[in-house]
Amino acid sequence: MTVVIVLLVVLVIIGVLVVMGFNKLRRLDVRAEEALGGIDVQLTRRADLIPNVVATVKGYASHEQAVLDEVTQARAAVSAASRGASVADRAAAEGAMDAALVNVLAVAEAYPDLKASANFVDLQRQLGDTEDQLAFARQYYNDAVSQLNSTVVTIPYLWLTGMAMVHKREFYEAPDPHRAPPVVEF
Repeated sequence: MTVVIVLLVVLVIIGVLVVMGFNKLRRLDVRAEEALGGIDVQLTRRADLIPNVVATVKGYASHEQAVLDEVTQARAAVSAASRGASVADRAAAEGAMDAALVNVLAVAEAYPDLKASANFVDLQRQLGDTEDQLAFARQYYNDAVSQLNSTVVTIPYLWLTGMAMVHKREFYEAPDPHRAPPVVEF
């Protein structure tokens, strides 16, 4: 009788540990997914500011249509990438948006009246704030992925990854030419 009770207690303890491990893995995976959503929110915010920048620049530099079209295409790519693309695809779309935005701001450099416009200055400030928040969102995502990945490869969680349907995630890395923030002088 005591052997049965001891065996039952051991099975209950193992069951509790499995449930706790399963829940920890799922929580870490949800945190990483939430953090990736945070990057999407900031990329969308930045993409939503872009039409205002384009409209402001367009008023001063209507003959620079190719540059403005490039920004519109990059904005569409960011929007598409935020709807289920891989982390690498999101980073590539973000890189294209960075390059297009630098080109628009370079066009703006040639127009002193535009650079002095209160609306343009406010848009620049908002873009700067968004870049800061985007950098924070990327770091938060990479921290969440780091914690998830280190947990997934350690025992006892390694044994539960299949059951929890949780696996290692890729880190958010900007494409090589876009690792440094764009530099624009005004």
